[in-house]
Amino acid sequence: MVNIFGSLSEKKYSWDKLGNIEEGRPDLGDSLPVEVYRQLEFSLMEVLQKRYGAETANEIFKEAGAIAGVEFTKHHLNTNASFKDFMTDLYKILYKMKIGILNVEHVDSEFNEIILTLADDLDCSGLPPTNEMICDYDEGFLEGILEQYTGDKYEVTEINCWANGDRICRFRCKKL
Repeated sequence: MVNIFGSLSEKKYSWDKLGNIEEGRPDLGDSLPVEVYRQLEFSLMEVLQKRYGAETANEIFKEAGAIAGVEFTKHHLNTNASFKDFMTDLYKILYKMKIGILNVEHVDSEFNEIILTLADDLDCSGLPPTNEMICDYDEGFLEGILEQYTGDKYEVTEINCWANGDRICRFRCKKL
């Protein structure tokens, strides 16, 4: 039997490892309720926190998000597009895939700082307030997307979160 995740010495995740969903799920398709996604995310986070502590678990989620962001960009976006066109396309695909509704609030002239928001965020919109910033995966996902597009590393930090009592998730993206 072949392990689709590969050996420890090779890269584990790439877009092609997601399989042919159209062929494999001809009746149910590619949609699922947000509750199912959050069950996976929150139960995995609980296990990671128990094993490694909250800080390490959050770092793992952010790192995983960055890997996914790179692959997502390779598969869905044109990295040769202008920034405006790239962000428009990103908005469209995030909306179409029901990940969230992207808005670009601020971009400085050198792309050193970008402020992005996500409304209807897949990870947290609708959660009760916990006074926490919980969108570590989203931080990483945006880091991966921006790195793949620009070729530069970014540190993305969530500065507003639904789970912190805000009605939108806001991210500060700083070029390193």
